[in-house]
Amino acid sequence: MRLTQRDIDKLTCPSGRRDRLVFDDVQKGLAIRVTATGSKSYLTQYTIGGQRRRVPLGSCAAISLSMARAAAAQIMGGVAMGTDTVAEREAKAEAERVAAERAQLTLAVVVSAWKELYLSRKRARYAHEAVRALGRAFARQWNLPAEDLDRDTVVRALDGLAKQGRLSMASRTAAYGRACFSWALKRGTVQTNPFSSLPAIGERPKRERVLADEELAAIWRAAQEMPQPFGAIVHLLILTGQRVSEVSGMRWNELSADFSTWLIPSQRAKNGTAHLVPLPEPARELLRGFPRVSELVMPGREPTSPFSGWSKARASLDVLSNVYNWTLHDLRRTMATGLQRLGIRLEVTEAVLNHVSGTRGGVAGVYQRHDWAAEKRAALENWAQHVMMLIQGTEPTTDVHLNRQR
Repeated sequence: MRLTQRDIDKLTCPSGRRDRLVFDDVQKGLAIRVTATGSKSYLTQYTIGGQRRRVPLGSCAAISLSMARAAAAQIMGGVAMGTDTVAEREAKAEAERVAAERAQLTLAVVVSAWKELYLSRKRARYAHEAVRALGRAFARQWNLPAEDLDRDTVVRALDGLAKQGRLSMASRTAAYGRACFSWALKRGTVQTNPFSSLPAIGERPKRERVLADEELAAIWRAAQEMPQPFGAIVHLLILTGQRVSEVSGMRWNELSADFSTWLIPSQRAKNGTAHLVPLPEPARELLRGFPRVSELVMPGREPTSPFSGWSKARASLDVLSNVYNWTLHDLRRTMATGLQRLGIRLEVTEAVLNHVSGTRGGVAGVYQRHDWAAEKRAALENWAQHVMMLIQGTEPTTDVHLNRQR
């Protein structure tokens, strides 16, 4: 039919049929689809590669017949050149869908999923540190597609940390990123891991710092000037030698009524072994001064949240104490070394630290069931007395060593 606007207005769909196609004799491939409901629309129909294709052009009420003929002529011209308009449109739509999904799958989303689905099985402190480290190192890329994080960007970010003298942080950040993207790669979330086969960042410095007596005293005095609970956390780290996460996460139900003992439950101990810590008098006196506002003894800004803001607090402590290039973990090593200087037996020191290797590992650990409770208390009381003398500026006397374990 040589279509005219008058013909189009008169077109109807035969009774009992869903639709009807009426082709134009003027423009090859152009047709009008009339449905049982009375709607009318233009389309172009062609065959390519043995497959019949239809390209919707629009409602007859929206575009004119001449416009429809022009659009059909363009499509049919492309078909003559081997162009499949339908396939092109489908490919474009798929590309747009993939791009939209890619844009929504930001680095923040990937890391968040990693934290929720994988890191939830890890230690809480590791999970927190991993997410924090990646967030700080890649803050500019945080809300951009994870697929956009390429190797060059990763190398430059890690090099920046290394140039700041933060080799340990650079190494840990690389490890966190490698683990996160390896997990995402296995799930098909990303196609590549920009953290794999990275150039050497530099050796991670060995943790072997032992503070001198003067440095330990300076840190104690500086901690007295720090806001709570950070100052108290530092004091308890010095007095007990326990791990940072264990001290900062201390709960009231872990303490005895008279504060003489502290039982770290297995789920909070790094090695998964419950640990009884006899508390020396200076530690007991410190704990008596804290109000009970939540289950945490030393909460952070929120009563139910542990202390945060370690970097800022540490920087202030370094300035106040004038002691630099040390970590909070060094306080644990310093106490262990100090106990040896005081003549405490190695087995007792390991019991104080809740170490399950060394003299408490292997076969010896299986058959050695002595809990060293009395010896641990004597050792920690001796250590606390030693620390108090350092703070007071007096030389430790032989009285400090009365309770040595032989």
